[in-house]
Amino acid sequence: MDYAPEEESISSKVRGGFLEMIEFVAIMAAILIIVRFFVAEPHKVDGNSMLPNFHHGDHIITNKLAVRISDMQRGEVIILKSPRDPDKVLIKRIIGLPKESLKLLEGRIYINNRLLEEPYLPTGLKTPGSSFLKEGDEVTIPEGFYFVMGDNRHASSDSRDLGPINKENFVGQAFLRYWPPQRFTILKINLPSL
Repeated sequence: MDYAPEEESISSKVRGGFLEMIEFVAIMAAILIIVRFFVAEPHKVDGNSMLPNFHHGDHIITNKLAVRISDMQRGEVIILKSPRDPDKVLIKRIIGLPKESLKLLEGRIYINNRLLEEPYLPTGLKTPGSSFLKEGDEVTIPEGFYFVMGDNRHASSDSRDLGPINKENFVGQAFLRYWPPQRFTILKINLPSL
C-alpha cells in the first residue's frame, strides 16, 4: 500500500494553516501598531497634580486623534509633553484658549474679564499664582497655544509657571479611565464637527 499522497495532503494543510496563522498575527500586529501610534495610547497618572479627579496610579487611554482633528475645548483633560523635558508627559486641564486674556484675581481665574466657573474643583478652592502668572496678572494667550492647569492647584506645575503651552506639545485627550476598575469612567469622546 502506498500512503504518500495522503501524507502530502496533510502536510500541505498543516503548512497552509501555519502560514494563515502567521499572516493573521502579522495583520493584527500592524493594526495594533497603527492604533498605538496614531489613534489611542495608554498612560498612567504619575503624581497628584490632578487630585481629586485623577489619582496617582490611575490608568487612562488617550485619544490621540482629538488633538489633531479638532479644536480643544476648555475643561478637557489632556496629556502633553513637558516643555521642560519632552521625554516626560503631564496630565492637565485646558483652562484658557488661544487669543483669550486670562487673569488671576483673589485666587479666581477670569477669562476675558468673566469669572471662570470650574465645577470639577472642590468648592472654595483658591488658585495661587506662580512665576509666570502671579496674583493680579493678566496674560493674553497666543494663537496656537493653550493655558493648562492641574486640578490640585496647590501641587501642580502648569501654565502658571510654564506659560502657555503650544498645541504641538499635546499628545492626546484623556477619554477613558480603565484602572482601577472601581473608577472606570468614560471621560470625554471628542468628535469633529461636521
